[in-house]
Amino acid sequence: MSFETSVEQWREGERRLAEAPAFQQDALERVTARIAAELRRRLGGAFTAAELAELYEQEGTGWCVDLAVAAAPEQPFAWDARIVADAAFARYLRGAVDFAGGRRRY
Repeated sequence: MSFETSVEQWREGERRLAEAPAFQQDALERVTARIAAELRRRLGGAFTAAELAELYEQEGTGWCVDLAVAAAPEQPFAWDARIVADAAFARYLRGAVDFAGGRRRY
């Protein structure tokens, strides 16, 4: 999957999160934050957009679902990787050393 395709998918996750029903927002945000914290642990402080996309491509989002179940065991709507994982990746991308203004710097 190309970087551009990954970013589109991640932004779609953010959109889904923003459009989720109000009663789901707290759990979805909690899980998304938990996944972002794990991304920080896995990639560290300084990372590139390519490294983030590589992690997404190589490891998938199964580990994100595992974190979601642990963080919100009674709220299965918060286990949807298309929402929580993709939104977390989109948010974490903003901290890439080569990403600014919504696009990758070369």
